[in-house]
Amino acid sequence: MIKKVQTKAKGWKIHTQLMVLILLTGLASILLFEVLWLNKWDIYEYVQQVPGFRDMSQDEDFWEKLRTEAANYNIPSSEDDKEGIKKIQPFLSQGDKYTGIYIYNLKEGTYVAGKFPSVLNNAAFSTFFDMGYQLTGGEGEETYEFPMKFKNGYATVMVWFYHRVRFIYPYCIFCLTVSIGLFFGVILFFIKKKMNMVASLKDEILRMAAGNLRDSVPEMGQDEIGIIAEELDNLRTALQDILVREKESRRANQDLITAMSHDLRTPLTILNGYLEVLRLNRNPEMHEEYLNRCLQKTSDIREMTDRMFEYALVFEEVDDPKVKEIPIEYFRDCINEHSDFIKLAGFQPELDYTNVERWITGDKGMIKRIFSNLFSNILKYGDKSVPVNIKGCFTKTTYILTMSNGIKQQSTGVESNHIGLMSVEKMMQQLGGKSSFSEENGLFSVRLEFHLTAYGRVDRPETYAGNNAGII
Repeated sequence: MIKKVQTKAKGWKIHTQLMVLILLTGLASILLFEVLWLNKWDIYEYVQQVPGFRDMSQDEDFWEKLRTEAANYNIPSSEDDKEGIKKIQPFLSQGDKYTGIYIYNLKEGTYVAGKFPSVLNNAAFSTFFDMGYQLTGGEGEETYEFPMKFKNGYATVMVWFYHRVRFIYPYCIFCLTVSIGLFFGVILFFIKKKMNMVASLKDEILRMAAGNLRDSVPEMGQDEIGIIAEELDNLRTALQDILVREKESRRANQDLITAMSHDLRTPLTILNGYLEVLRLNRNPEMHEEYLNRCLQKTSDIREMTDRMFEYALVFEEVDDPKVKEIPIEYFRDCINEHSDFIKLAGFQPELDYTNVERWITGDKGMIKRIFSNLFSNILKYGDKSVPVNIKGCFTKTTYILTMSNGIKQQSTGVESNHIGLMSVEKMMQQLGGKSSFSEENGLFSVRLEFHLTAYGRVDRPETYAGNNAGII
């Protein structure tokens, strides 16, 4: 139960936590004060054992002596009997400075004589007494009233003791101090804890500003400070990812520039040499061969620059595709165009599709670049002795295009960096489609999956069967 309350309290806002804490701490402080104050006389019993704190009201010898001495004195006739009051002063002075003894007429109850406690004549004690009297409601006073036999008759004697003032007033201040201290101590501890969290957040921000993004921001609950800490940690993670990607991109760009600079220098030097030979008209019988070699070098340079553009497409941000409805016929036209080209290069394309009217969602420019990358891959790394199989089919909601070709066994010095395939994968993701690549038994296979538009979907059961509804 307590754990559930603690878990729920962690999600409270700070001002709610503070208000609840003030209420509970206030009740606890009041309860503590009541407990201490109700047990004041039990504690006073222990205090009286300390030398100098003995209460004369508990001294039996004092009371016995008071009764015995009363028989030796006459009661003054009235408060105007100066001689009688002077003679009875030794009786009235039997108490200490915290004791006051007063005599009243037994029948009429009028004041006859008395002695004021001398300690109340002290200005400091009197001020302390007045303050404590207001706080405790006169708990420091102790009064006894009884008839007593004097030499010439009976009178009412009142004895006032102020010994308790030495304990009860300081004890009252002690109880107030402890209770108020508990209240403000808990509140200040809560505020200090929250301020420490704010200081910790400041340190985390300064650490992040200094470039340290490795260490995570600690959890700080679920209140406003905890939310700020969580969002700050999310910001740290995002910044770290951005910096890592930026560093990787910068390093990859530098590597590409270095490699391309080196790779372009050789064909450009050779191309420049052939052009110089042609300009000087040397070896006329070799001009056609030199022209063919120049064309080959320009082709090499074009291939390198294509790689650079593909790399930029993979690692740099691009604009959102312009998605619209595209007929399947557009795919057939692109495939036919590239198939004719690879056929001239010596490949054997085998197409498997029929003219079916369907539409997909896509971007024509991206689709054209996707086919350019795939067929360029075939030209670079394909085996001409193995047919290139291209097949299109559709399901109820998708159009699936599969391509497979043999992998060239002999190295031609062209090293695959998979940038073209990475470019295809990224463009398919931007179009909302799927792509997969595999190599098995000397064959390289590609599977592309495009979404059919609502108009182009097959919703009639008789027009499709299973996953493959037909060949396109």
